[in-house]
Amino acid sequence: MSTPLPRAARWVMLLAVVCACIAAVMPSAAQDSKDGVQREAKPPKQADAPASARAPSSGAENKPAEDEINPAQQKAIERGLAYLAEVQNEDGSFGRGRYGRHIAVAALGGLAFMADGNVPGRGRYGEQVSKALEFVLRNTAESGLLATDGTTGPMYGHGFATLFLGEIYGMNPSDGRVRDALVRAIDLIINSQNDEGGWRYNPVPYDADVSVTICEVMALRSARNAGIKVPREAIDRAVRYVRDCQNPDGGFRYMRQPGTSAWPRTAAGVASLFYAGIYEDDSIERGLDYLDGNAGVGAVGGPQSQAHYYYGQYYTTQAMYLAGGERWQNWWRRARAELVEEQGADGSWVDHQAGESYATAMALIVLQMPGRYLPIFQR
Repeated sequence: MSTPLPRAARWVMLLAVVCACIAAVMPSAAQDSKDGVQREAKPPKQADAPASARAPSSGAENKPAEDEINPAQQKAIERGLAYLAEVQNEDGSFGRGRYGRHIAVAALGGLAFMADGNVPGRGRYGEQVSKALEFVLRNTAESGLLATDGTTGPMYGHGFATLFLGEIYGMNPSDGRVRDALVRAIDLIINSQNDEGGWRYNPVPYDADVSVTICEVMALRSARNAGIKVPREAIDRAVRYVRDCQNPDGGFRYMRQPGTSAWPRTAAGVASLFYAGIYEDDSIERGLDYLDGNAGVGAVGGPQSQAHYYYGQYYTTQAMYLAGGERWQNWWRRARAELVEEQGADGSWVDHQAGESYATAMALIVLQMPGRYLPIFQR
């Protein structure tokens, strides 16, 4: 017979077994970083789950803070949504003229209604979301391109429309039509990424700019959140491209070639890095510092004196929201007040170049961001 181990030795062996079990299920720190690119944390058993399985989240991090939504803002949202519903065309699109029946505006309008908690067929504006979705699906080419006939520079619209499909699929992964269109749209984005790592106006891998690149990065992030496979290499290449467009002053230029910084594209650059899964980085901090001193809220002459004001608001608010803390609080108070002040008597916002439907959809998405109904805006 063997001699029983002393009690202390048995406890040591038991402790060793427990530690080995814990080590087996804990992720390695090496998995979180590769080639200097920070990876997203992946909770066990939820890494590939569709967003619908966890959105809208009941976690405290996805509930508006006490000061993020106020009565004036809520009233502006109500009036804006009513206006947008009233001007939606029968085919699900919005507007007339140069940007009338444009797939990007239809997608942004749909996202504005979804940011209020509506989904296709459900909610106060569920019908409007359904109509916008049908418009996008009817304008899906066999190649996967989301664009209406005759659209020039279709990759802007393609990016916004793919984001729209990704958010819908994330909330309703049983819709096969949406999945099919989304997968083909994502494949087109992957296949049209150029050698520099970015995207440009047309779905061919020739040149690139920061403005189009953020549209495609957000689309890829939304699809990935919804469970669609997105190659990590495509994201890493996009990160390298965006970093290559940053100037010494922290701002971002339009392309890799020498150029000046501007706040709308700087916001797009910072947001691109966040949506690529990078949350702590010198490029982000320098970009945020540039936005603190140059973003166009409170500028002399107001919004109409600035080119791409609503575009800049859209991405700057996302960048500050994702940064959180004092940056977000300081920006949000000023941005919200200016948007509420700029709303027209009919509930719309005005952009003299792209039209009221575009400006109203953008303003509504920004004002509703703290509600966190859209999966992509959930932390």
